[in-house]
Amino acid sequence: MILHVLRHGVAEETAPGIDDGARRLTLRGRAKMQAAAKGMRAFGIGFDLLLTSPLARAAETAAIVAESYGGAPEPRELGALAHGAPEDVLRALRPYARHEAVAIVGHEPGLSRLASLLLTGSPEGITLTLKKGGLVTIELGAVAPRAGTLRWLLTPRMLRRLGR
Repeated sequence: MILHVLRHGVAEETAPGIDDGARRLTLRGRAKMQAAAKGMRAFGIGFDLLLTSPLARAAETAAIVAESYGGAPEPRELGALAHGAPEDVLRALRPYARHEAVAIVGHEPGLSRLASLLLTGSPEGITLTLKKGGLVTIELGAVAPRAGTLRWLLTPRMLRRLGR
C-alpha cells in the first residue's frame, strides 16, 4: 500500500468559546489547499481511498482534494484521525490494507508521529513536522510499525509550485 499523509490546510485560529473541532479553513487556506491539490495531481499522486478526520478543517481539506480529482473517491471519515494516538490510527488503517493507495487527512502532531511509527517503529523515532497542507508519502509492506519506506515529503509550497 502507498499511504499519502496530508495535513489539513490553514484554519481559523483557536479562540475562547470556539470548539476546536468546528474550526474551518480560512479563505486563504482554502485557496492554498486548492493549489496544493492541483500540485498533487500534476505530480501524479493517485489514491483509491480518501480518509479524513471528522474535524471541520480536515474534512474541508479532504473535500478540496476530492474535488480536484473530479470528486472520486469521496472522502470517508476515520474517527481515529481526529486526535488519535499513532497506534490507534495504525489499528484503524489495517482494514484498508487491501487498497493500493490511500490518502489520509488529519492533524499534527499525530500525523508526524504516525509517519515516524511506520518508518522507525517508534512515534518518537524521527522528528518530522508537516506544515499545514504538507504531504508525506510512505510505501508500506504491511500496515505495521517499521514497515514503511519514505517515498517523499512535499511542503505546501512545493505542491503549489507543482500545480502551476
